[in-house]
Amino acid sequence: MGTALIYLLVVVLVAAAFFGVAALVFGRGEELAPLAPDATPTRLPSGEVGGEHVRALRIPQAVRGYRMTEVDWVLDRLATELDRVGAERDGLAGRVAELESAPQEDEHSGRIEP
Repeated sequence: MGTALIYLLVVVLVAAAFFGVAALVFGRGEELAPLAPDATPTRLPSGEVGGEHVRALRIPQAVRGYRMTEVDWVLDRLATELDRVGAERDGLAGRVAELESAPQEDEHSGRIEP
């Protein structure tokens, strides 16, 4: 029993020595400078935001955060809604342009004006 514990202790010490040497040789890797307090790597256009922008959005992961599946579901739902509202807006804008270009009857004289 004592021999097994000594072997186990030697294996742990050798593994710790390898880890220490590897950490000294390779270091901790390149460390990135911290972001400014109000900065985020997430990008959206400054103008109109469409469904394709929301679909392309990638939010960085954090240890304490939200469930990724729920965030993906919400973003997909928002992108679909943005596409629907954008198509509806474009349809209404086309209808307004059509009505504005149609000849209108003058209420008082009965004449049709372009």
